[in-house]
Amino acid sequence: MTRLTGPALRLTVFIGESDTWRRKPLYSEIVHRANRAGLAGASVLRGIEGFGASSRIHTTRLLSLSEDLPIAVVIVDAADRIRAFLPQLDELVTEGLVILDEVEVIRYLGRQGEQ
Repeated sequence: MTRLTGPALRLTVFIGESDTWRRKPLYSEIVHRANRAGLAGASVLRGIEGFGASSRIHTTRLLSLSEDLPIAVVIVDAADRIRAFLPQLDELVTEGLVILDEVEVIRYLGRQGEQ
């Protein structure tokens, strides 16, 4: 089990829901690669509205524009582990936004029995 407290980095990848990697959702590929890399964890958050570099607004309020909602993949781990993972994102993310934030982990606990 990964132990994580104190200074860390938060990696956030902003992509579109319809973005794919080899006919599979891109967000899923990022999560699975993060898992294989042994990172502490990853979460995928689906936005209800947003726009990016194209300036086209995607929203759940209009059916025709709800097909490519914003997705954020968030991963927190030690700085060296996050930075070692970045080359994989260079391969996967051809459009979108990748950011790093310094964070402080206060508590990181798994459920009893999970490994």
